[in-house]
Amino acid sequence: MRLGLNCGWWGTGNDDEHLALVHRAEELGVHVVWASEAYGVDAVTVLSWVGARTSRIRLGAGVLQIPGRTPAMTAMTAAGLNSLSDGRFDLGLGVSGPQVSEGWHGVPFAKPLERTREYVEIVRLALGRQRVEFHGRHFELPLPGGAGKALRTTAAPSAHSVPIYLAAVGPKNLELAGEIADGWLGIFLSPEFTAEQVASIRAGLARSSDPDRPFDLDATVPLSVQDDVATAADAVRAYAALYVGGMGSRRQNFYNALAVRMGYDEAAAQVQDLYLAGSYREAAAAVPQQFIDDTSLLGPRDRIAERLTRYAEAGMSTVTLAPYGRTIEERIAALETGVAAAEQAGLLT
Repeated sequence: MRLGLNCGWWGTGNDDEHLALVHRAEELGVHVVWASEAYGVDAVTVLSWVGARTSRIRLGAGVLQIPGRTPAMTAMTAAGLNSLSDGRFDLGLGVSGPQVSEGWHGVPFAKPLERTREYVEIVRLALGRQRVEFHGRHFELPLPGGAGKALRTTAAPSAHSVPIYLAAVGPKNLELAGEIADGWLGIFLSPEFTAEQVASIRAGLARSSDPDRPFDLDATVPLSVQDDVATAADAVRAYAALYVGGMGSRRQNFYNALAVRMGYDEAAAQVQDLYLAGSYREAAAAVPQQFIDDTSLLGPRDRIAERLTRYAEAGMSTVTLAPYGRTIEERIAALETGVAAAEQAGLLT
């Protein structure tokens, strides 16, 4: 198993601390750092900046928002980051949610699976240096009746292909990831619940054109190192409440639906009601400790090593650590403990 790093949101006033965490991760041999975006700083700028200050760690877009860029623009961006980093770029894509798609980008959220399928196909055409001509329900290239013609990228050929990951939560989206992508970016992943999610991915792989291809299963997992598990869980509460309670809309919150499928239906409803009412502290307090423990790495090193073993046994090829701490020193120490725990368990490749 490999380890990754997620520093959290960039552009919120602690970028120097995030970079220090990335540098320590590279020294420790961490495989990849993932940068995400919502409606603050974009991930491309972050990865360009990080890539210029590192030499070995892979640079993962986790994820670029599909409604925020045309597929051709995403292919151009991927080609640029891959070239400048000497082949270190991993392209993660996601549809985001209705609030960001429609409220921030002004792009309809309807039919997200169809849009994703078409989007990935166009990105692959462009990165594969093929002439980009596509006639779908959501994308039409070139536009009919106009002066445009189908183009082929002018970017230089690369010896390093760009793997495409999909961020997926629901069963149908998981199947799509298995069918058309090279990897999956999972979140709120419980080793005890992973079988259902992996089964959906395997179903998609089975109907793909290359069902035996390598496929990376990457889970982003909060890491909170404390002797007391309850204290460790408290550090993660606000994050869990934000996603279960406030991401998307009341009708379309993929993380809330995941919590329901995991058996936390009553708690998921309560957290969402509180969060959408603006009672953020109460929402965080309402997140069950067991849910946080199910989906995080909590406690001292020995307990974290045992939990990492469960992720490996569940089939995860990469576990991306999101270290928690009140200071950068505590976050770096948490990362070091996570790496040491994986070494202790004999998991690292």
